Amino acid sequence: MELISGLPQDVARDCLIRVSYQQFPTVASVCKLWKSEILSPEYHRQRRSTKNAQKLIAMVQARHQPGTGSTKRVTNPVYRLSVFEPETGHWNELPPPPEFYSGLPMFCQLVSVGYDLVLLGGLDPNSWKASNSVFVYNFLSAEWRRAADMPGGPRTFFACASDSKETVFVAGGHDNEKNALRSALAYEVTSDRWVSLPDMAAERDECKGVFHGGKFFVVGGYLTEKQGRFEKSAEAFDPATWSWDEVKEDFLDCATCPRTLVDGGDDEAVFLCRGGDLISLRDNTWQKISTVPGEIPNVAYIGALDGTLVLIGSSGYGEAHVAFAFDFECCNWRKLDCLEGFMGHIQTGCVLEI
Repeated sequence: MELISGLPQDVARDCLIRVSYQQFPTVASVCKLWKSEILSPEYHRQRRSTKNAQKLIAMVQARHQPGTGSTKRVTNPVYRLSVFEPETGHWNELPPPPEFYSGLPMFCQLVSVGYDLVLLGGLDPNSWKASNSVFVYNFLSAEWRRAADMPGGPRTFFACASDSKETVFVAGGHDNEKNALRSALAYEVTSDRWVSLPDMAAERDECKGVFHGGKFFVVGGYLTEKQGRFEKSAEAFDPATWSWDEVKEDFLDCATCPRTLVDGGDDEAVFLCRGGDLISLRDNTWQKISTVPGEIPNVAYIGALDGTLVLIGSSGYGEAHVAFAFDFECCNWRKLDCLEGFMGHIQTGCVLEI
């Protein structure tokens, strides 16, 4: 059967690979042949090879009311899912999970796995109790599904990252009694299955998770008795050996909150914003890359996309958030367009390619 009547298959396929991710559900509903086409691995390989794949940043972002100029008056911000396409400057809002129409959980985590977004945990906006819920949003169907809950009881402020292909990793955080945790878990998205990992060497509350060099790194955090006094150390879980590497006591060059730590993607470095500087770790040495633009001394989120870092932040608490991109080839900053309705505080985010 022809994909598009009257057109050669290669021409018809060339038309379909140019479709925006926002149109995937519509395309899939046209006919079984089109649905089969956009679900095939070859379709997505062609999108990437022809540079038609869209690079997106998905974020848990506070709703910002146009015209207010500032979010300071908002005592209990309502968080929703926003999607930003840096190459086009296009912003979009995704529908909320079915149980959170009034707003997403505070301090939830968001990671991408293939064409899925995985939303984990946080504080329920109505009861303020720690939630162990997991929801998965699929960009091909534009639908949510309720996934298996995180096992092991409530867990908040945990490290979370994914290998971008199949598995989400969770470690540390604290329980309802504010006890820092050593336990760790892995979630297999396709099979909707949780498995336990070996415990970390140390408790780590408010730690940061990144997947770097094929390993799940858990960076910083603090012990139960050292509330708010962050560690410089990190430890990495290797899925190939199913074990934790030896603790790196001086992974960070100073004790700081690692919230803005991000993996550089295909690059060997990891990046961090600290004290107004953008720094990188390469070959076990931290180096200054650039000074963060003066408009965003408070960086809320960093995303790495093909030789570019996107920083989103504000000039102060409650102020509107703006975005800048740092190009490594040119070593310069450029300001990105932020729509009026998408200037609220960013809680967390992740990068994905569709």
